Amino acid sequence: MPNYDEAPFTERVPTYDELNWPALAALRNLGGSASIAEHLTQVIEEQDVPEGVAALPHGETGRSELEYRLAWARTALRRCGYVENSARGVWSLTEAGEHATPEELKIRISELRAKDHKKYLTRSQPVSDGGAADAQTDWRDDLLDVLRKMAPDAFERLSKRLLRESGFVKVEVTGKAGDGGIDGTGILQLSLMSFHVLFQCKRYAGSVTPREVRDFRGAMMGRTDKGLFITTGTFTAEARREATRDGAPPIDLIDGVSLCEKLKDLRLGVEVQLVEEVQIKRDWFDLI
Repeated sequence: MPNYDEAPFTERVPTYDELNWPALAALRNLGGSASIAEHLTQVIEEQDVPEGVAALPHGETGRSELEYRLAWARTALRRCGYVENSARGVWSLTEAGEHATPEELKIRISELRAKDHKKYLTRSQPVSDGGAADAQTDWRDDLLDVLRKMAPDAFERLSKRLLRESGFVKVEVTGKAGDGGIDGTGILQLSLMSFHVLFQCKRYAGSVTPREVRDFRGAMMGRTDKGLFITTGTFTAEARREATRDGAPPIDLIDGVSLCEKLKDLRLGVEVQLVEEVQIKRDWFDLI
């Protein structure tokens, strides 16, 4: 049985089972719902996962091992009926999840194991149950692989297209050498207000560190009050805190998973197919 009372993880990435309860507790502490990035950061902080452990990569996928395992923990919680996810990648607690206890979670996991002869929850590559979360995990990995193989200038053009489709105007890719990592500029128009934004886009398979965020902010100083950092990789917890540090110009972060979701929402290089499900109403025929 999984041990939900184990000390914080300081030398290794938690297993799938060990993440089940921390994943549920983190959602509660976030007010009942969270984006994938918010959920990951909360789990890292609550479990005192060291930066080096949290940044360990999951093969060549562009995601961290912790991020990958946490995705399957969320899937396990969804199968238990404790959480649900929206089309925009926001995870939220169900009524059952709001009141579940660690012991109840253990029982539900055991029931799922008994029902699933392929031991879905204990394999390093869990068997898909056909749910939406499983499909999302697969397509994101495939899309990140495509993005990381793009030429640098092509990825910059994709970022430019993404910003334009998201409401930016006057988007220009600069990519000048010695420009402190500034890849382009744009203006975000919000009703009666507009913001001049500098952005950096990095094809990356690892984690962006706080030093890189600070370097980007340094290049922004005196030029704009808003920055956007886009990457196919991930951001460390320290990098996320640095991006919103008090007294410093804020930097919005788009990691690989968020980038995939935005491309899907905008239908940029991603086609979403709805599968028709036909159900037979046997009771209807009995009334004929």
